[in-house]
Amino acid sequence: MPINITMPALSPTMEEGNLAKWLVKEGDKVTSGDVIAEIETDKATMEVEAVDEGTVARIVVPAGTEGVKVNALIAILAGEGEDVAAAGKGDGGAAPAKAEAPKEEKKADVAPEAPKTEAAPKAPAPTTTSAPAKTGERPFSSPLARRIAKDAGIELSAVTGSGPHGRVIKKDVEAAISGGGAKAAPLAGPTPTTAAAAPVAKPMSDDTVLKLFEQGTYELVPHDGMRKTIAKRLLEAKSTVPHFYLTVDCELDALLALRAQINAASPMRKTEKGDVPAYKLSVNDMIIKAMALALRDVPEANVSWTEANMVKHKHSDVGVAVSIPGGLITPIIRRAEEKTLSAISNEMKDLAKRARDRKLKPEEYQGGTTAVSNLGMFGVKDFAAIINPPHATILAIGAGEERAVVKKGEIKVATVMSVTLSTDHRAVDGALGAELAQAFKRHIENPMGMLV
Repeated sequence: MPINITMPALSPTMEEGNLAKWLVKEGDKVTSGDVIAEIETDKATMEVEAVDEGTVARIVVPAGTEGVKVNALIAILAGEGEDVAAAGKGDGGAAPAKAEAPKEEKKADVAPEAPKTEAAPKAPAPTTTSAPAKTGERPFSSPLARRIAKDAGIELSAVTGSGPHGRVIKKDVEAAISGGGAKAAPLAGPTPTTAAAAPVAKPMSDDTVLKLFEQGTYELVPHDGMRKTIAKRLLEAKSTVPHFYLTVDCELDALLALRAQINAASPMRKTEKGDVPAYKLSVNDMIIKAMALALRDVPEANVSWTEANMVKHKHSDVGVAVSIPGGLITPIIRRAEEKTLSAISNEMKDLAKRARDRKLKPEEYQGGTTAVSNLGMFGVKDFAAIINPPHATILAIGAGEERAVVKKGEIKVATVMSVTLSTDHRAVDGALGAELAQAFKRHIENPMGMLV
């Protein structure tokens, strides 16, 4: 029996991805475990392995296709002893309504002869032998048709479908709209559509923005999946998470001296490039450890908010913002409070390199209990970072710089770093946030404690 290969869900939240590359072609034999394709999510490129053995009978979705839905059919394998040509022409053994219908529906939804809304009055509504769904039943329809019907207030159960097996498709709904029929019954309460009609602030449309600039003075760069995801999540965070901010100044002289001592004591190891230090700590590595220990010391702040519960975490999983082409990603150091500084340093270097190559696995950048964002290397004195849900905190790190400080009535010069803690006020109150900030400051200014 032909075997369907479908678009895999590479993470719990994945809804679609880009089929970047096929590593096999039609006629190739594959065995279980062979890498057959590369899938791009919003922040990583993942390899897809074959689960079954067989011969590639047909590649349904070509390389370079964007926005392929999870569980969509992407290829068909011919099983052992099967006729490859026959398997490629078939539906991979799936029931017609489940495998072939979506493919035909896609063609019908984008067919050139599909009438535009303005031209629809010239043609009668499509007919079919299938009867409309009974009231209360979910009609057999395409996602696009359902969305158009919802926006127009059309009751799908009253629309006759012309797609495969009576499926209601785009042109059926457009014909119903133009004919003025199949309007949905009034709803008893407010709906999402009703709420959307309320006067709310909306971003400027593309046309409105472009009218503000002279033609020829700009170029349009379409948003990629990563930028869209970043925009969506940041908008969600700022509109749903009540942020408040706490800034403390930390003296770095003791930490910088200890770092120099630790790096000087690093043993050498042999590599293809010659002898290199076994580790080389950065200030950021010590910041990660200090934040992890601060959450260990103030466990009430190591939480995530949900509508029903406060999620109290048992370990400090620290996400670290890493800039990559087109955006940023936050790989996570798991159980950072338990790891040595050298282990954190080497793990962070590996994660950052694979992040820039877009080779991280979803579990390496999803989740976490807090995050650190460091712009000190760019000379930024201080800033406030946006919380990345489900985190309740994020620490923004500024540059370490020499400043005049007063000690016992005398002016001294010290290397000082300003850090700003952004906090979700639903989960962490002001006094608790201040306690966490002070715990972090204590570990930074007394760094020997991070070695024991």
